[in-house]
Amino acid sequence: MEWEISGRDRTLTYRPCEVTFDDGTRLAHTSLGGDLESVWAGDLGNRYIEVVHLGPGAHGGELILVDSTTGTVVIGDLYTPDITAPVPADWPATIDLALGLMTAETVVVTSAGTIDRDEVEAFHQRLLGALHG
Repeated sequence: MEWEISGRDRTLTYRPCEVTFDDGTRLAHTSLGGDLESVWAGDLGNRYIEVVHLGPGAHGGELILVDSTTGTVVIGDLYTPDITAPVPADWPATIDLALGLMTAETVVVTSAGTIDRDEVEAFHQRLLGALHG
């Protein structure tokens, strides 16, 4: 999955575990060889963007991109329509924190397509069920 965002001054490309800018700058979580511990924020010229790592998902190192200009939150591989066991113990907590970045109007972009906040909430419950039975 790739999600490109262009502003007046810069363009970035989101991938679930890496964000790259048109000047070659790379953001990745430290667990994947990057420098990002928790958050990067910046202005692309006319769009304010935040890139955050809230915790591990299915693979670890997944990033969330928040485009406050458009009300979009990109969660990439943190969401999957089909949960396969085992569920990492921290994954539900990561999704719970991601829900805090969303409103009812937020457009949520995942590697599986666009969903809404209600589906993220339902997914959180499915994760908890898979983890705790």
